Amino acid sequence: MFVGKPHIAEYHPNSCLTIFFQTILFILSFINISPHLKAADNYPEEYQARALPVLKTHCFPCHDSTVGPVKGKLDLGKINPEILGKQQEELWNLVLKRIQSREMPPKGKPALPEEDLQAVTQWIRKTQEAVARNPGKANRVVMRRLNNLEYENTMRDLLGVPVELRDMLPQDNSANGFDNIADAQHTSQFLMDKYLEGADKALKVAIANYPQPPVTKKRYTLKEMHPVRSTTEKVFRHLEDGTVVCFSSSPWQAVTLSSFYPPDRGKYRFRIAVSGFQSQEKPVVFRVDAGTMWMNGKNQLVSYYDAPSGQLTVIDIVQELEPRGTIRILPYGLANSQAVHKVGADQFEGPGLAVHWIEVEGPLYDSWPPESHRMIFGTLPSKPDPTANASKRTEVYSMNVLADAEKVLRDFATRAFRRKIKSEEIQPYMDLVKARLSEKYSFEQALRVALMGILVSKDFLFLREGPGKLDDFAIASRLSYFLWGSMPDQELLALAESGTLHQPNHLHSQVERMLAGPRSSGFTKNFTGQWLNLREIDSTIPSHILYPEYDEMLKASMLLETNLFFEEILRHDLSIANFIASDFSMLNGRLARHYGIEGIHGWQFRKVNLPKESHRGGLLTMASVLKVTANGTYTSPVLRGAWVLERILGTPPPRPPEGVAAVEPDIRGATTIREQLAKHRSVESCAGCHIKIDPPGFALESFDVIGGWREYYRTSGNGKPVTIDNRRMPYLQGKPVDPSDAMPDGQKFRNIDEFKQLLLLEKDQVAKSLAAKLVAYATGAPVRESEQTKIDAIVAKIRAKDYGFRSLIHEIVLSDLFLAN
Repeated sequence: MFVGKPHIAEYHPNSCLTIFFQTILFILSFINISPHLKAADNYPEEYQARALPVLKTHCFPCHDSTVGPVKGKLDLGKINPEILGKQQEELWNLVLKRIQSREMPPKGKPALPEEDLQAVTQWIRKTQEAVARNPGKANRVVMRRLNNLEYENTMRDLLGVPVELRDMLPQDNSANGFDNIADAQHTSQFLMDKYLEGADKALKVAIANYPQPPVTKKRYTLKEMHPVRSTTEKVFRHLEDGTVVCFSSSPWQAVTLSSFYPPDRGKYRFRIAVSGFQSQEKPVVFRVDAGTMWMNGKNQLVSYYDAPSGQLTVIDIVQELEPRGTIRILPYGLANSQAVHKVGADQFEGPGLAVHWIEVEGPLYDSWPPESHRMIFGTLPSKPDPTANASKRTEVYSMNVLADAEKVLRDFATRAFRRKIKSEEIQPYMDLVKARLSEKYSFEQALRVALMGILVSKDFLFLREGPGKLDDFAIASRLSYFLWGSMPDQELLALAESGTLHQPNHLHSQVERMLAGPRSSGFTKNFTGQWLNLREIDSTIPSHILYPEYDEMLKASMLLETNLFFEEILRHDLSIANFIASDFSMLNGRLARHYGIEGIHGWQFRKVNLPKESHRGGLLTMASVLKVTANGTYTSPVLRGAWVLERILGTPPPRPPEGVAAVEPDIRGATTIREQLAKHRSVESCAGCHIKIDPPGFALESFDVIGGWREYYRTSGNGKPVTIDNRRMPYLQGKPVDPSDAMPDGQKFRNIDEFKQLLLLEKDQVAKSLAAKLVAYATGAPVRESEQTKIDAIVAKIRAKDYGFRSLIHEIVLSDLFLAN
């Protein structure tokens, strides 16, 4: 089991004064320098000259028993300046943040003059750097295991076939916001058993033990599909050419292609001919789901699509299906089935989705045996090997068993281990083959045992990153898991083998190539999912009473807007300032309606210049972010403010004091959250933190639980009735929203627009925060405070390039933080 070091979040300051005491104690621990450091850099003398006078002036009067009574049980006179605590590095990080945020000295005491602040800060920095240079210091990244997503992706690319494996594995632990941080990873016998199970499952899919399944190609109409043929509600109109018009978006009227349930797993092409019917020149949106459609089966959203008004359009979909899988179609935004049934589909005048026909072809293979089989066995032949339940079964065989087995295992292990391998590394797996052959296993069965051994070995499951500068193979893996979330391809491995990948020109060209390819979408989804916490989009379900407009298409649109926006900034090397405030976003019709922006219809996303009055632009005002920073009923300035500090500015607040209850807004609307927080902030032990947390949270109060703009709170009581489009809403209008506040330095803002302008003054801090998060994600280890100067150097370089986001990726890849361990 790999056990990580304690994190800063584990410390529980219970008041501003206690924070001050702890901070001073931590500062004095810097004095404790080991002999070899003292001799090398003469730090005690510098401490005497620079740091000690500051501490004497601002700290010793209250915290030295030789002077008088000690406050806060902190006696600086008992601190030994010659002993260095081994576990201080993370505490120093907290110290610097307290000093730089000017939380020390505490409220009511004279602030540190800038000169004194810099003297102490610079001395701390030098001490940290000296510790980092210590030859006996451990690697940045301890032995790092593939996380669940990386494991599944690697198995897919190694074997050439997609297999769902993540759900079989225990959930990854997260630290510093990411689930690939080495310190937080654990390995257990249970996990190894699951890896064996996953290897067996994946090999069964990858290896072809049967003749090629017959390819079918057939055209269907919906007339005989469920529920068209079985419903008692009059919601489907039948046209003479076999077209079926679906008028209802009620979930129970989704149409399953029930006549198509293939016995074979594989890729299938669906061509769906559709058009918008009576839709007044607007597209009709519909969703397609894939799966077995059983009650306990796992179905997935393929996507949403547009059916243009009155124009037959063929939607082409290639989908991987399990045996007996099929698809299901459901229009979006149409009438409910009761309304259509009341009139009758033949007389209904509202819009509908016309499905003219559906054509299915598959399973699709470029050749047989499939590529996945040939990636393992090459050109080795197969022969019949029937069993009682499988008369057409085949197996790979060899006329030169040991030589062929060694070649298969060498080629497979080279790709699986993501590097060159030595002959002796193959020998244990060859021993497995020989042992199984002696037990009368067949050639293929013996090889499968050895292949499974490779797939559960440390060389496959862990990244090989030695101390010091990484070799080119380690760089290839670090680069591919950073930008693809999977193993390196042949081009990266070829450059690694040539020993030239580490050269700046090759690194630059490879980053460009990798970001330009489709696999980089994994970086977008996985990094934003963790950086912005978008993975938690389903952790709460908005109240259907307070937010009846929330639906699945809105949720899907929220996530896609953020991902497409991220990709747009990355693709064109736009300034990271766009993450704070931008004059454009990526919208479709559903999201535009949610944002109150007119003239956009359908599912298709496009780049949209935002009206100034929209109050949108940047991550903070995106519905996805606003939803994951709220629960299903109310918003909290504390939660949203803490999110902004941690995720955007990289200055997370400490945990709340023990015994202090969380502030929960009054959902019945009798008091506002501002009124409740005013009482909370009057408590001295709470005020120091809330002066930083609350301003960004209040600025975002103009947005509700699902990211809609509001001027009044919604409530279930104590409010006025609300009517929209002549329809009475199930919620009431509560008290007005006040999004104004002041920053810790006194700068005031009236709303989110003014708040974003203040944040833009902190571009360096935003850049440092994002750079540190990218480094942690890319390397599997958070940035130490002793490494902050390297982050500063990266930011200095992109500052000259208008803080370009793509430039930031390049500078990180070229840095020692990425290329060394």
